[in-house]
Amino acid sequence: MSLPDNQADPAFLRQLRLMAMVEASTLVALLFVAVPLKHLADWPLGVRAIGPIHGLAFLGYIWMLFQGAGAGLFRQRRAWPLVVSAFIPFAGFMTAHRLSHQIGAASPLESNGR
Repeated sequence: MSLPDNQADPAFLRQLRLMAMVEASTLVALLFVAVPLKHLADWPLGVRAIGPIHGLAFLGYIWMLFQGAGAGLFRQRRAWPLVVSAFIPFAGFMTAHRLSHQIGAASPLESNGR
């Protein structure tokens, strides 16, 4: 999975990492908690509650990706694997982990606790 270029702004990468984690968390909650409860326990309230939250998280994550690509923080072709990861359960957590490493490379002073 390709990540943003090394010259990407560390503050933007931290925000993108947070959005990746939120989007991944809501996707996992929707697919592995709310949908099974709807079908197995006849309790559709979970999908009605988590569905729109996940939708907003997904749109926010995609918006940030295209904002970053549009601002030249990373190339558009590198954004597509990040978009695809939003559709795969748990892939957003891998993206967030890799962004953590990218943040450390972009700001070595902050990664040392200074």
